[in-house]
Amino acid sequence: MATAATASAPASASTSAACDAPSASSSCPAAVCLVPFRWWAGVREEAAEEGGVRYAATPAASPSYYGLRLLHSFLHPDLVLRLDRGECRASATSGGSRSYALVPADELSRALARQNSSLALHNKHLFAEDSAGAYPLVLRISVRETSILTVKISKKDNPVDNYKRANKMFNIDSQPVHVWDFSGQTNLILMNEWNRSHQDYCHSEQENLLEVQVYAMSDSLTFKIGGTSMNVDMSCGNFGRVSSMGLIGLENLGNTCFMNSSIQCLAHTTKLVDYFLGDYDSDINRTNPLGLNGELALAFGELLRSLWTNDRNTVAPHNFKAKIACFAPQFSGFNQHDSQELLAFLLDGLHEDLNQVKCKPYEEAKDASGRPDEEVADEYWRNHLARNDSVIVDTCHGQYKSTLTCPTCNKTSVTFDPFMYLSLPVPSMAKRTMTVTVFSTDGSREPFSYDVSVPKFGTLSDLVQALSAACSLGGDESLLITEVYNNCIIRYLEEPSDSVSLLRDGDKLAAYRLPKQYEKSSLVVFTHKHFAEHSGVDNFVTPQMKEFEAPLLASLPEAVNGLTLQEIYLKLLNPFRFSKIISSSTDCGRGDSDCAVYSMDAAGDCAVNLMDTTPSSSDGNVHSAQLEDGPERNQCNDNSCEVMEGPSETYCGEADVSDKEAQTEQFGFYLTNERDDVQRTKIEMNDLDLLEAKPNRLHVSVNWQHSASKQYDVSMLNNLPEIHKLEVIPKGTEDSVALHVCLEAFLKEEPLGPEDMWYCPCCKKHQQAMKKLDLWRLPEVLVIHLKRFSYTQFTRNKLETFVDFPISDLDLSSYITTENEQPYNHYRLYAISSHYGNMGGGHYTASIYQEGKGWHKFDDECVTPISEDNIKTAAAYVLFYRRE
Repeated sequence: MATAATASAPASASTSAACDAPSASSSCPAAVCLVPFRWWAGVREEAAEEGGVRYAATPAASPSYYGLRLLHSFLHPDLVLRLDRGECRASATSGGSRSYALVPADELSRALARQNSSLALHNKHLFAEDSAGAYPLVLRISVRETSILTVKISKKDNPVDNYKRANKMFNIDSQPVHVWDFSGQTNLILMNEWNRSHQDYCHSEQENLLEVQVYAMSDSLTFKIGGTSMNVDMSCGNFGRVSSMGLIGLENLGNTCFMNSSIQCLAHTTKLVDYFLGDYDSDINRTNPLGLNGELALAFGELLRSLWTNDRNTVAPHNFKAKIACFAPQFSGFNQHDSQELLAFLLDGLHEDLNQVKCKPYEEAKDASGRPDEEVADEYWRNHLARNDSVIVDTCHGQYKSTLTCPTCNKTSVTFDPFMYLSLPVPSMAKRTMTVTVFSTDGSREPFSYDVSVPKFGTLSDLVQALSAACSLGGDESLLITEVYNNCIIRYLEEPSDSVSLLRDGDKLAAYRLPKQYEKSSLVVFTHKHFAEHSGVDNFVTPQMKEFEAPLLASLPEAVNGLTLQEIYLKLLNPFRFSKIISSSTDCGRGDSDCAVYSMDAAGDCAVNLMDTTPSSSDGNVHSAQLEDGPERNQCNDNSCEVMEGPSETYCGEADVSDKEAQTEQFGFYLTNERDDVQRTKIEMNDLDLLEAKPNRLHVSVNWQHSASKQYDVSMLNNLPEIHKLEVIPKGTEDSVALHVCLEAFLKEEPLGPEDMWYCPCCKKHQQAMKKLDLWRLPEVLVIHLKRFSYTQFTRNKLETFVDFPISDLDLSSYITTENEQPYNHYRLYAISSHYGNMGGGHYTASIYQEGKGWHKFDDECVTPISEDNIKTAAAYVLFYRRE
């Protein structure tokens, strides 16, 4: 945050913690510092127009008895002072060791320059954070009477250490304290209160926030930065500003650091500087309906000329901001915005204001029709230049090849489109481990939970791809991933481009293996309830209906009736059924090795000889039964043998032919809706006209009888695991990616989103085509936007990935697809727009390279040299390259 004081603003108004900029107000006051008055009286200008206003500080009302005073300070920990305004003015000889002065930061800077202070200042942030004894302090000021102010220093507004230091400094019990205001801030607060109505004045004690930078722990301001001192030219009134043409800062008008960062990058683009420092008035197109009547170009030209003069301290871009707000209302006010969004608006607006084409011809794009790419590309470029001719086009416009391929008929469409900047995705190495349970839809295998790793900010497509590999998905299968809650599927995750960040750690996912053609067929979704033991009064155990967690799903056949639904459901339950063992022999006795053991499937039929040592050729999910001797486990007679295994019964001899009828009676089927919250219609098994029309998804609720629960292992239905917590690769290894990797991710082939469907002329309908981009023609100045911010309906994220970008030699020759001779495609970095912080709040700066002067950091009004080794940070957001 800004270290110098901000304007006094009502505490009731929303104050932005998102940016280091001063708070918005009707005027933009200077920063304020608190220094020892004795020191200030000795160094301030001899011919000062006016002295300061004196205030005597006394404690606010509190008990006089010492014990009660301690109790009061415990219950009310804030430091509260009463400032009584004096009638006399300050003189250069008055004051004492317990007197302090509120002074404007620019006047303090000039005083330091005159005294040749050894204070070394890199910028305003270092002044606050690295200077010995210096710290920011937030004051809450309210008006009690006509000439009395109440100042509150709260622990809520200030770090604990700063609060303690303020307590020591304003310890009024030890000796009197006086404060002299040379900044005019207290006068401003009093005037604002005097202008309010009497009613408001009497009933509202409105607090005004004032942030000051305190240098009052000693009478000397000879601080050192990092153990060394520097001689810095501060004659301009800016801390750390270097007096040189082109190295002039921009004042922050209130959360306008995003605008200042973009302006500085454009204002140091050599071709634009030469253009706007020359005679450009004749190029302004005031009749362009797409332009801004030339006003944006004039305002930008005036601002750029102000930044390239020697007689300026800093520039306050009030007029330019007003023009921006006039033509782009989204940038009005004092909210924080995206520097790249403003940059895009500026480039487009400047182009239209300076477009030399007064009457744009209509040029119909022709199909390639098998012509060479070079011929088609040149035709598109000529058409583009016939409608667009400006210094922005000459400087920043390039061309890429776009190829669309229909997934159904393989129809290919090739176009060559212009671009003004490249927005590159930033791949992140941070991974998220997610647990998903996969169910079959034909009863062929048991459900299984898989842990898969996907990019932290990846898409559902990434999740499907990882899960398909984990479960060995067949080529003729597809996965339908769903979010499950309370026995119901509450969401079908079918949009590949949706972010996995929409899924919370506590959510539960179920995936279903379906035939590829499931999109063309209807689905039946079974939600089910079973009886579970419940302890009631006096520990009396009673069965109670309880919902299973995981629904089951299958494809719906053409003919749907009660028996069909029952057969589908019983088939889905196959993997959960306890084994039924059948042993058959003409003479079965205990320990008889010739007794054959069979597994009974869900339909009650003998299926597999479990005693056969030959491996099963089915799905491999059949488990051998372990037979144990003993009177309780094996009961045989001459005709039959019964083996008990777990909770289910196993029979030797002839299978029970009434098993299907028994299973039918164990389940009740009801038609319901997707949430299972309507009055249900019971499905009769002999009902042949169950549905008038087959729905896309048929929802069936199944009630289990008490006996059914004993025949199935329902642990997987009852205990669906949650998604795992985030697991990030250790710091230092996860967030590092080369710029070339970002470029390759931008150029790779990927499907269009559902909202960007392409109309295929052969299929005569919109298709989700595959899109491939290739660079074809590069501009003189290449602007690269790193897509660090992602927005959805529910989430906002920022990627902190460190992008390793070249500084002196960005070679893009290998990415140009054309074989014709192209200009030298090697670039040098000359400007960076950086964003520090997160989505909730942050600050923009710019780093600029000038020939012969090296790199400088532009932090609003502060301009300081910076080493080339320090310009690569994870905050880099927009990169500006010029062709070498």
